[in-house]
Amino acid sequence: MASDSPESLMTLCTDYCLHNLEGTLCYLLDNETLRLHPDIFLPSEICDKLVNEYVELVNADSISEPYDSFFTLFADPRSTRLARIHLREDIVQDQDLEAIRKQDLVELYLTNCEKLTAKSLQTLLSFSHTLVSLSLFGCSNIFYEEENPGGCEDDCLVNPTRQVLVKDFTFEGFSRLRFLNLGRMTEGVNVETLLQPLSSLTALDLSGIQLNDVAFLTQWKDNLVFLVLYNMDLSEEHIQVIAQLRKLRHLDISRDRHSSYYKFKLTRRVLSLFVDNLVNLSSLDISGHTMLENCTISSMEEKVGQTSIEPSKSSIAPFRDLKRPLQFLGLFETSLCRLMHIPAYKVSGDKNEDQVLNAIEAYTEHRPEITSRAINLLFDIARIERCSQLLRALQLVIAALKCYKYDKNIQVTGSAALFYLTNSEYRTEQSVKLRRQVIQVVLNGMESYQEVTVQRNCCLTLCNFSIPEELEFQYRRVNELLLNILNPTRQDESIQRIAVHLCNALVCQVDNDHKEAVGKMGFVMTMLKLIQKKLVDKTCDQVMEFSWSALWNITDETPDNCEMFLNYSGMKLFLECLKEFPEKQELHRNMLGLLGNVAEVKELRPQLMTSQFISVFSNLLESKADGIEVSYNACGVLSHIMFDGPEAWGICEPRREEVVDRMWAAIQSWDINSRRNINYRSFEPILRLLPQGISPVSQHWATWALYNLVSVYPDKYCPLLIKEGGMPLLKDVIKMASARQETTEMARKVIEHCSNFKEENMDTSR
Repeated sequence: MASDSPESLMTLCTDYCLHNLEGTLCYLLDNETLRLHPDIFLPSEICDKLVNEYVELVNADSISEPYDSFFTLFADPRSTRLARIHLREDIVQDQDLEAIRKQDLVELYLTNCEKLTAKSLQTLLSFSHTLVSLSLFGCSNIFYEEENPGGCEDDCLVNPTRQVLVKDFTFEGFSRLRFLNLGRMTEGVNVETLLQPLSSLTALDLSGIQLNDVAFLTQWKDNLVFLVLYNMDLSEEHIQVIAQLRKLRHLDISRDRHSSYYKFKLTRRVLSLFVDNLVNLSSLDISGHTMLENCTISSMEEKVGQTSIEPSKSSIAPFRDLKRPLQFLGLFETSLCRLMHIPAYKVSGDKNEDQVLNAIEAYTEHRPEITSRAINLLFDIARIERCSQLLRALQLVIAALKCYKYDKNIQVTGSAALFYLTNSEYRTEQSVKLRRQVIQVVLNGMESYQEVTVQRNCCLTLCNFSIPEELEFQYRRVNELLLNILNPTRQDESIQRIAVHLCNALVCQVDNDHKEAVGKMGFVMTMLKLIQKKLVDKTCDQVMEFSWSALWNITDETPDNCEMFLNYSGMKLFLECLKEFPEKQELHRNMLGLLGNVAEVKELRPQLMTSQFISVFSNLLESKADGIEVSYNACGVLSHIMFDGPEAWGICEPRREEVVDRMWAAIQSWDINSRRNINYRSFEPILRLLPQGISPVSQHWATWALYNLVSVYPDKYCPLLIKEGGMPLLKDVIKMASARQETTEMARKVIEHCSNFKEENMDTSR
């Protein structure tokens, strides 16, 4: 399960080494094969951790490319010792097990390793003298080998190899084996023959295997303490055999109610038989079973008052004969879980949050079909009620999503549950580490599963985080995933809207290096494609407005991205949007803000010097859209163009003097106390317009902008102006002969505002 405790030094070191193998434990032989440094010896405590953590990291996509030769690092027991390893999914192949065949493994768990074939059965023999625990759960091909067909006629070309079931393998020689999991084993293997040599078995899992005769289990009646027969179609004969296994402490005969029809029905007599004969039982799972008769105590007999786990008060009649409460009782998807008095410390079911969380915890590792339904119940609890065990709930959902990143049902229900479990209501109860774990599994889901519902749920969940701050540790990855979502020309409208919003938030308030990196990923091109699509559809919606806003943010003080905007026909789209949507004020503000960024780049300004563009900017000076914002931004664009001087004015119409007059008129029409829909991280582009006499109107626009911002938002902008050296520049403006009187008066007021702010906020404490 995901932990909320700080990582141990061992875990941190292991993680670092695995991400930097070549720089720590290994070197590259012939520039391609990893080799362990010859002076290294690693004990099993470290080697086990390296292997198990490596598998987790690869499955979580934290290591971009698995190392082909990783397992060969552990080939020689003289330098590396392995004892207990847990491998899962397709990361493990026959050659990987073969590479470690000389190790004295005590515990080997292979879970859903579908690429393993009968070659690995032979490798298992290498561990026979030391293995105590072995799991082959879900290794569906491990009993198959490839066989060349006889002769080489035409069939050879069509089917060069056949999959042939291996029937002669047994666990002969595995004398120390105590725990064995054969869950979901291939049909056709003779289980009785396979297991017959194991004389000392204490734990056996035969999940999903259909056996008509289980009498062979009685050979372990004196030592079998753990038995799982999940989804086995039981009969009276099965029950009689189970009743003879008197040492059992854990019995699981649960089933998946949705999988197929089962003839067997539980009765009061069967439960009584278990209670009477299996006196050591501490854990029983009968989830999914239909009761043939009523096993409950009548309401008249049921003890009233607080719920109790005492067997004598049990609402389930046969359990009144238990000697002590069970440690665990599985009642998921049965009517029994809703009873008042259940004699168990931990119960899986669907009655309340505790039962649901117990179900997720109990079934995640091997039963995704049950887990997804339990998570769906948790989703309803988080959505409708308040989740009282938030930390546990999040940890369990994270663990399930990590375990089944390609399982559609778990990805859909898990991502939906995370959305509600991470909303603002629960924010204070979550640590940084836990929220980062949520982000990791959400990104895994987006990466691994392209299904619309999963993508939407994941995007919505990311909206619950502070952006960009909480996503910065995965900044590149999250941007790549969002751009991938936005790339298809026909995308689900709601996902598109959320993804563009996230993209916009991610490029707002981050440093220029981040913006340049995202620009190189294709951010500018992607936004322009979305705008082009909306223009074709003649639609100005949130996607259109967010796209322009995102472009405004990503071009801020980032010349390379500004150049990309121009190179990808951004100005053409700007003009088309103005023409198609003349009344959309928010759209106009975003577009002009972006062009203000472009105009700040001296090398790009010549591309704006066309009669068409200058006429459009000049006309927008008189716009009343969004308060003063559109007019202000248009004037900002022209102020930077004017700053290049008369010689750069390479057009006949409109005349430079005419545009200057319109700029003066626009600035004088603005209310100096206007509240602004803008956010400056730096005044540098404005300050560069102050110490010059070539364009007094540009100087005046810059001074007006500073006066407005320090007047309306003194706490934010007075310190910024002082920090960036604006005060000396304003003092120089006052002395300049070329400066207009209204400009110098405004400069004095800005200095006065900042001086007063500085005095009022001076620390006078001793």
